[in-house]
Order: sequence, then C-alpha cells, then structure tokens
Amino acid sequence: MLNVEVIGNNKRKRCGRVFRFKNFAEPGYPVMFGGPFRENVNALLEYANLESHLSMPMWSFELEVHHHPPLHIFLFVIEEPIEAVLNRHCKHCQYVGNGHMMHGVFHSNGFGHLLCVNGLEMGSNLPGNQIMDFWNRLCKALQARKVSLNDVSEKRGMELRLVNGIAYSESWFSRWGYKFGRGSFGVTQSMYLKAIEAIRSMPLYLITHHITNSNHAIPLIFSRYQTLSDQSLLTLGDLFSFMLDLKSRLPPDLSIASYTTTALLETNSRWSPKRIQMATRVIVEALKNTEFRWVSRQEVRDAARAYIGDTGLLDFVLKSLGNHVVGNYLVRRSLNPVTKVLEYCLEDISKLYTCNQSLVMSNKVKDKFKITRTQLIKDMLYLYNYILVDPKPIMGSEFLSAIPLAARIILDTKYFIKDYFGDFSYQLDLGSQDKLNLYCTILMRNGDEYLNKAFMPPHECITLKTTATINDLKLEVERSFREMYWGLRSFVVESIQNLSVNNGTDMVFGLTKVGEKVVAEGRHTNMIEQICERDPNSGVVDCGCGTIEDDGERMVSCDICEILQHTRCVRIPNDQDIPHIFLCKKCEQEIVFFPSLP
Repeated sequence: MLNVEVIGNNKRKRCGRVFRFKNFAEPGYPVMFGGPFRENVNALLEYANLESHLSMPMWSFELEVHHHPPLHIFLFVIEEPIEAVLNRHCKHCQYVGNGHMMHGVFHSNGFGHLLCVNGLEMGSNLPGNQIMDFWNRLCKALQARKVSLNDVSEKRGMELRLVNGIAYSESWFSRWGYKFGRGSFGVTQSMYLKAIEAIRSMPLYLITHHITNSNHAIPLIFSRYQTLSDQSLLTLGDLFSFMLDLKSRLPPDLSIASYTTTALLETNSRWSPKRIQMATRVIVEALKNTEFRWVSRQEVRDAARAYIGDTGLLDFVLKSLGNHVVGNYLVRRSLNPVTKVLEYCLEDISKLYTCNQSLVMSNKVKDKFKITRTQLIKDMLYLYNYILVDPKPIMGSEFLSAIPLAARIILDTKYFIKDYFGDFSYQLDLGSQDKLNLYCTILMRNGDEYLNKAFMPPHECITLKTTATINDLKLEVERSFREMYWGLRSFVVESIQNLSVNNGTDMVFGLTKVGEKVVAEGRHTNMIEQICERDPNSGVVDCGCGTIEDDGERMVSCDICEILQHTRCVRIPNDQDIPHIFLCKKCEQEIVFFPSLP
C-alpha cells in the first residue's frame, strides 16, 4: 500500500530538484506515464528523493507553489509493506475516514482512497480546490482505477455535502468526477437524488407562508438576497446557489448594501417633494396596519387610496420605495414566486437608533443592512439550523417537516467514488516494438472447488515479448498477481481458459490478439478472506434500516445472536457508551416468551 501525503513547510530546504506544483503529474512532467499503475508509480519515484533512516521505504518531492512570495510544499510517498500490517484487510475499502494538506492511499492494483483534504480553513497554505486539482492530476497520471472518499467536510457547523447538495444538486467533490458510491443507514442512490430534489425545489413562498407567525427572520433573509439577485429566487435551491456564488465573489473586506438611502425624488418628477413624502407616509402606515406580514402591491395600493386619490403618485412611490429606510422602518419588496406579483413588508429597525434620527441613517443601520461575507455565512447558518436541521419554529406543518427528513438522507450519503480507469483506453503498445500487452484476470480453485467469480480480481496489464509462449504467459501472470495481492502468494496458473492451447510452447500472439482479455485458471490454497479487500468474518449486519453490510457507522452487536445493528437505529445516542449487555428486539422478545423452568 502506498501512502501519499502533502505537507506544507516553507522552512525545509532540499538540494534535490524542485518541481512546479501546478504542472506536476501532467504528461511528461516529470515523466511520460504510459504503462499500468505499478509501472507508472515506479517511473515517477525515479525522480524522487529517497528518505533515509526510516522503518518503511519513503520518497519525497519538493513542489514550488509560488516563487514570489516563496511557497514550497512536499509530497511524501510511503510504501507500507503488507507483511508488516497486523490487519491485512483495508478498512478504507469499506469506508474512508489526519493533519496534512492531503492524505491518500493506493493499493498496488491501482485502487485508492482519498482520506483527507485540508484547505485554507484548516490552516494550510492552499485552498481545497487546488489540492483536489493536484490529487486528480496524480490519479490520472498514475492511471489509478477507482478512488473513494468519505465526505465529512464542514464549515461553521454546516455539513457541506448538504449545503452543496441543495445549491448544486451534488457534492463539492463532484467537480472532479466523484459520484454516489454508497449511502449509510440503508440510503440508496434513488433515495439520495429524490431527497436533494425535494429540498431544492421547495418554494420560498410556501416556507414564508407557513412560518410568518412564528419566525420573522427567515422571510427577511429571503427578501435580503432577492433584492441583490438579478433573477427571481423561487426555491431553496435558487437561494442557496445564489448565496454560495455571491460568497465566492465577495472579498473579505467588501460589502454590498441590500437597501438604498436615496430619496424618492427625481428631477423630472411631476410631483412635489411634499406630495411624495405624504404618499410615502401613507403607504408605510398601511404596511404597519398589516402587522409586519407580507402583503401584495394591490392590497397596499387599495389601502393607501383611502387617503391619496392620485393613483399615478401611488404607483410611482410603490415602484421606488422597495428596500428604502423610511423613519423607523425598512421597507422590503420581493416578487412572489407563485403569484408573480410584488409584495411588501416592513422591518422595524427602531431599536438600532433613536427616534430623533428618523430619516438619518446611523452607522448601526448601515452595518445591519450591509451584506459582508461574514453576514452571508451567518444568514446561511441561520437557514441551515432553522429550516434544514432544527425545525422547531415550524413544528406542526407536515409540509415543512419533510425538509429535515430529506436533509437526513443527504447527510447519510458520505461515500463517493470515481472510476479513473474508465477515462483510459487499453494501451496496446508500451513504446517498444518487441513488447506487447494482454489484459488478464484469474479464476481461482481451492482443491476441486472453484471460488465465487465475485472474488475475481480486475484485469491487469501483462507485458510480454512478441515471441512469448503460453508458459511465459503463465509465469508472468503468477509473478504479477503474487506481487500485487498478499493472499495470492501461493497462486499457481494451470491453464489459460479462453485460448485453444495444445502445449506450453505455443506462441501467445499466434492464439490471441494484442490487447485481448484472457482468464488464467489456477490453484489457490489460502483462505478466501486473505484475498478479499474486506474481511468477510467481521460480523453479520442486519439492521432495521435495511443495511446488510458494514457502512462505517457506529454499530452494536447483540450478545445472543451477535447480529450487528446501528447504534442510531436502536436509539443509543452517539455521546453515550455502548451498554455492556445489549439484546436486539428479536432476542429480547424470545426471552420474554421463553417458558420458565419449573
């Protein structure tokens, strides 16, 4: 197993070659990657610095990120011999879960796991997207097969797989091609996609309608970002997408006002300032009488006409009044996504300044209605907590109670995977005229019994001379698979299944084509669990949520039947220790109905 780690250290100096970070692992830099995974790794390590005085083989590369100011990071490659490992089954093949910028591992057959990415928020020198670009280049260059990851990234207490799922219908890692691999707690891909769509398509208007009487902050947040957007924000997906995009464009020290303080006057206006001010006060009073709820433009206009007969004046003021501060109030305006009409609402800001300051904007008011990156994250966190995770303010609404249920399904989907090998066609020639490729897998037999075809390893590239015989092919297959798989160190090839072979001296390329896929059949005497990527003896899972295999979540075993179940599903809190004695419901019921002894 190869451990790949990226560490930032500006103080460390090397005498070896320094590579450019942004180009490292591109074709030809530092080497042309043309062979199978193991050969590509060996070719790359020819350019590395060999570290000395270590218990395991270790190589390093110095990578320059910036020249001015100088910023160098180090890529370490550590080979972990399988014979030195106590548990030879990779736990990351089941689920993926350290203080580096990046840490990933590769098996010798090209399957790998990205264990962690720590961007700027975690104190590293590089943003997460640059680290992921580097990892992606490395996987492609080495021709990795499949790489998995466990997305547990969060920021300010928000699980980013939920936020990104709502905003963009997918995980942040999907930018690099990582897709649904497996859900926890019985979550399927269909459930995951439906949960994302259910939350993304939730109309903001209906949320506002259900919570108007219990939560005034959420409608104001909706309105705040609607006024900044050039397009209508109709759903939660629209809102979260706009907020994330706005956050990416906002420098830390810049703010955008979500209000305007200009007077409702125009040089070419046919109404005097006095009449405009009178109409403004009438409209504000009409809005005050609605008890701070959202009302349609027509409703406000009809109420104001009892005092102002000039409908043209009312239309002018209503058109200009949105998101203005008038006296002690901020007048909010928003487009109703369902009815497609303008609605108005008052926000009382009188507590921010004294009444004597009426039409004068104080610094407190300005600060309150300026959208900074900090304010934006604060607003998003509020929506995250009070709509997605903790719906206490909106209890009693069946319509909105579905949101946290769908959010739970998204949060239970953490395991993503990318098939890198699908990006490559089979290489027919490694650059030498007297050597060609075949792609071979093996079918194993223990005595007279064939092992399940599900345990057949993936096809491996076998390089042979053009004059190779069937016996040469057998020896090369044995050598390759013994080298890659610890459990196959006693594997012996007996025949090539899909070739018409008379004897071992027959020429290989007289019987098959270059690039052909073949199956080698052979004898294997080791126990099956030694060649499995996961330990088949780790226990039987049969949880009420539908899970039938270990998905990486905390589990408890019944002390009678030894069946494993999720602690969450049997209502054992995460902050509570697993009880010393635990019985599943089935065993508990059997004990209750078990006849008592005389």
